[in-house]
Amino acid sequence: MTDMKTAVVTGGSAGIGAAITKQLLADGYRVISLARRPADFDHDNLVSYEIDLADMAETKRIAEEIAAKYEVTVLVNNAGVIRPNLIEDVKLEDLNYLTNLHLGAMILLTQAFLPAMKKNHFGRIVNMSTRAVVGLATRTSYAGTKAAIISMTRTWAMELGHHGITVNAIAPGPIVTDMFTEVIPEESEKAKALAESIPVKRLGQADDIARATAFFVNPDNSFITGQTLFVCGGTSLGSIAL
Repeated sequence: MTDMKTAVVTGGSAGIGAAITKQLLADGYRVISLARRPADFDHDNLVSYEIDLADMAETKRIAEEIAAKYEVTVLVNNAGVIRPNLIEDVKLEDLNYLTNLHLGAMILLTQAFLPAMKKNHFGRIVNMSTRAVVGLATRTSYAGTKAAIISMTRTWAMELGHHGITVNAIAPGPIVTDMFTEVIPEESEKAKALAESIPVKRLGQADDIARATAFFVNPDNSFITGQTLFVCGGTSLGSIAL
């Protein structure tokens, strides 16, 4: 392997992605962030690309450019958006966009970095799903594409395990990020009621997901693959309104 471990994190400039990026930087990785906007933090080992990952041609180009420069052995497919709508109002253009962003980009990036992982007989792929896969109103396109991530994770785990590559998924529950507070202000009565409805009686923080990601990418955790870890405070155990 190279002198510095290299990880790619999609959506690594904000929210959960920023927390994951900071965690991996602290753990000694060079981190390459692929996001629509630059991070509001800097680090000697942080490399940033501004990109809309729903653009398949540009994603493929950037992925190949990165693969030519670095041996990427850790890939965190985190980038995502919600585009909520009740079924009567679901737009197919939203479904197509989320399919490209959540699934197409994940495939293109994985394909680009697999040669380095196979060469090193080591790889860690972590795919971000959501606890909404168990059912949540207004999430037709979001939950549908995020549920597909779980199936793809299991498939890739079966295909890649003999190469020393593990593939796992994380399904976050309500996590306080900019995307969350756009829907529910953090100090609002709705946010307080939501926290009270969660078994652990609090909303999640981005660092909760970052720690789970660090667990999955740890080289010592080579006997865990094809799994989906719900980091949701117990919200996947019942139904709540968000």
